[in-house]
Amino acid sequence: MESTRILLEAHEIPTHWYNIAADLPTPPAPPLLPDGSPARPEQLGAIFPPTIVEQEMSRERWIEIPYEVREIFRLWRPSPLVRAVRLEQALGTPAKIFFKYEGVSPAGSHKPNSAIPQAYYNREAGIKRLTTETGAGQWGSSLALAGQMFGLEVRIYMVKVSYEQKPYRRMTMQTWGAEVFASPSSLTECGRRILAEMPDTPGSLGIAISEAVEEAAGRADTNYSLGSVLSHVVVHQSIIGLEAKKQFDKIGLYPDIVVAPCGGGSSFGGIAFPFLGDKASGDKRASNLRAIAVEPSSCPSLTKGRYTYDFGDASGFTPLLKMYTLGHDFVPAGIHAGGLRYHGASQHVSQLYEAGLIEAVAVPQLSTFDAGTQFARCEGIIPAPEACHAIRVAIDEALKCKETGEEKVILFNLTGHGHFDMSSFERYFSGKLEDYEYPADEVERSLAKVPKFG
Repeated sequence: MESTRILLEAHEIPTHWYNIAADLPTPPAPPLLPDGSPARPEQLGAIFPPTIVEQEMSRERWIEIPYEVREIFRLWRPSPLVRAVRLEQALGTPAKIFFKYEGVSPAGSHKPNSAIPQAYYNREAGIKRLTTETGAGQWGSSLALAGQMFGLEVRIYMVKVSYEQKPYRRMTMQTWGAEVFASPSSLTECGRRILAEMPDTPGSLGIAISEAVEEAAGRADTNYSLGSVLSHVVVHQSIIGLEAKKQFDKIGLYPDIVVAPCGGGSSFGGIAFPFLGDKASGDKRASNLRAIAVEPSSCPSLTKGRYTYDFGDASGFTPLLKMYTLGHDFVPAGIHAGGLRYHGASQHVSQLYEAGLIEAVAVPQLSTFDAGTQFARCEGIIPAPEACHAIRVAIDEALKCKETGEEKVILFNLTGHGHFDMSSFERYFSGKLEDYEYPADEVERSLAKVPKFG
């Protein structure tokens, strides 16, 4: 019987991360301060440890993974690459569908890939506390775990709608010793202001980031930790694609299409960038590679946003980044893929999309749950709502192969399991889940407030 699981041994965990900044067609646009001047490394050092700042600015192709970080990764890495044979059969497609399963981590998602090194670098810098935001709770759970590993206190601002939708994510964070508060909260000046203006707001990742950054900037013993968007996070996540490359080498295949959900961009960049690096280096196997970022149609920063400088948070505490954005104070609808409710996208993902080197697709909520349910009934794994977005497009591409007869190899990033998201599936099965229209008027109002720096 042919194995459908392609595994690596612990000693095959990559020793270095890949940094796509070295292979971009033009240098990345620098982060800016509100007055339009370039942000200096020492200014970023107010909330980040020196090594993180260095990685954020780096254009080195390879960045070494510390031994202590790799030792913790051994708890669940390397993650399996799995061929979805039963799904292929159900679809009647000649395509070969593979998924990289990141739900095997203790936190149930890909997010510890960055949480562990971020906690390590902060401990090495003498930091005692970390603040962060979380949407669906995958990042918050991961940083809570990482804080426990390295003896750091962790405070998490969880987007209010997800705080209410996903109580077991919140309890997971608390089990690992973190404090968790619904955002906006009354603990910060930013939170109090937004609650006064919009007492019924569902919250947003932009608001939660503002709260976490405000607190970190106000305490010398505290730094801020981010789960997506910034370049160092995407660098850490490249371990996904690097492992997948080794696994495909074992079976003599190479993907034609790489698909991943895209909110801030860490899961997409994590799996796609190492393959795009092959394409940039002239690897013939990657000459026709397609990389597809999948976002929710209610928060489509790539497909409907503007490529310009904007703040990463709602209150303007962060530097301005050149990215696709819907406007930093845009509050998305309360979809159940909470990790994709972000107004912008990674500057490297945005730059590649602007250059036409990657694709982006926006899909409605109900169709993603249709796809996730079909996948679960074929392959047995219940996916997180974020991962359902990638499954939707992977299925769509496989059905195109059915029409054309092409035997393409499709790889998607199954970023996490949905065991803590069953209330979302309950609403789906009961017919209470709904699609949200793209709020064009709200986005235009938000984009009108974006600083004019290009």
